Amino acid sequence: MQYKASSPEDYIRQIPEERQEVVKKLRQIIKENLPEGFEEGIQYGMVGYYVPHSIYPKGYHVTPSEPLPFMSFASQKNSINLYHSGIYAHPDLHKWFVEEYPKHCKRKLDMGKSCIRFKKLDDIPFELIAELATKMTVNEWVNIYETNLANAKKK
Repeated sequence: MQYKASSPEDYIRQIPEERQEVVKKLRQIIKENLPEGFEEGIQYGMVGYYVPHSIYPKGYHVTPSEPLPFMSFASQKNSINLYHSGIYAHPDLHKWFVEEYPKHCKRKLDMGKSCIRFKKLDDIPFELIAELATKMTVNEWVNIYETNLANAKKK
């Protein structure tokens, strides 16, 4: 589901009422734990955390006018989804997350390349998400992104 929001607060006001408190908590956890330098806003119709152009002027290679995406969340029809580009781009971080997840949640991990889907709101592992948010600085993300982009161009 896509919302036409102008701010994270506006986004949260538009989602179903029964999800608002959970999404507010998710937002707070991310904001409190994300390293300095990432900015919050609406990106691709979701609440996003990204590397601003002031730090990385090149922006996202697909759409250079957009800041470099890093992490976001969205309220979808059947789930709340958390997107983390670092999990997709950094195999060690992916491995860590997959191994840690069962220690924090009794449900099976429902995950795509960078998308983690939470169908049961009371099973969102907030402590694990808090730790995940701390795992990569802006500079580390930019370096991983540039390395992966350069490697993709060589192929």
